[in-house]
Amino acid sequence: MQFFKECDVPGNAVNTKYLFNVEEQLYACRSDFKDIELFKTADYGTMLILDGIVQTTEKDEFIYHENICHLPLFYHQDPQSILIIGGGDGGSLREVLKHPIQEVCLVEIDKKVIEVSKKYLPNHSQGAFEHEKAKIIIGDGKEFEKITKIILT
Repeated sequence: MQFFKECDVPGNAVNTKYLFNVEEQLYACRSDFKDIELFKTADYGTMLILDGIVQTTEKDEFIYHENICHLPLFYHQDPQSILIIGGGDGGSLREVLKHPIQEVCLVEIDKKVIEVSKKYLPNHSQGAFEHEKAKIIIGDGKEFEKITKIILT
């Protein structure tokens, strides 16, 4: 039996450890920015790990993506243009596109995260990366935000 242990997570107590039963390692690489791993787990399905920290799983991704997207979009009176910084797994993009918006721009620094998510976690995005309202930019979100502020002011 193989296990993945997530530990030393920022903000967690020193003694907090998470242990996952791994059926197989689907993918592992070092991109220009981070270590990327994908495991097939017994309890959570496919799991995306970046730099040793679990980012998302097939089983429970909807909890995060639905809440981070729908709550602010329902609260806003007329959302039209949405910016997602990060989100390379595509789940937030999928949820934002359920709203009557004009466009959504996803800025992800690591193209490899998008590539492996499309291949190993296709249900996260459900084709959202190819949606006509979606614009995908590979780049630094902080720099994109600075440039956008300059253009808009």
